[in-house]
Amino acid sequence: MLVDDQELLRAGFRMVLGAQPDIEVVAEAGDGAAALEVLATTEVDVVLMDVRMPVMDGVEATRRIDGPKVLILTTFDLDEYAFAAVKAGAAGFLLKDVPPGDLIDAIRVVHMGDAVVAPTTLRRMLDRFAAQLPAGTPVPADELTPREREVLLMVARGLSNTEIATRLGVAEATVKTHLGRVLAKLGLRDRAQVVVYAYESGLVVPSGRPQV
Repeated sequence: MLVDDQELLRAGFRMVLGAQPDIEVVAEAGDGAAALEVLATTEVDVVLMDVRMPVMDGVEATRRIDGPKVLILTTFDLDEYAFAAVKAGAAGFLLKDVPPGDLIDAIRVVHMGDAVVAPTTLRRMLDRFAAQLPAGTPVPADELTPREREVLLMVARGLSNTEIATRLGVAEATVKTHLGRVLAKLGLRDRAQVVVYAYESGLVVPSGRPQV
């Protein structure tokens, strides 16, 4: 489903995605409220969500969506609340000028249950808007083993499971096991929330330097 108040943009995304044999655009909406109405009667796997829209913005709409995965598409220079949408439940975000191939890959990854976060963009957004993030009290990381804490920090820096496995000299399946335990112990849903947790708990500071 495409949710954006710019019809021309939706048309462009629809053309790109419609050319893929395994992706079908089944619905569109011009704002968050309209999107929720459509989702009440339409089966959707992934929602491509804009942030700034009339009536209801993408952050609030994402918070109210239950079921479909939400992938935020944002313009960094304008959308200060894109990261807040990840906190609201989005599986990740990309810039609107993302290459078509990267967008298609991201949709497939999100559909499979993983999160898509552009590490460089995330760090820039955190550097600029960390002070504006809603306050919260994260669950302490004391119960994590040293290796689980190490994996958490690498995920927060934007490393993939493959990259983490290479750095640690272990199998990728082992990294997935460690990450699964981190998610369970801290009550987090996915990689995107791991990044949020790492910054809000002070394990990683906005400059990107981990606290040891």
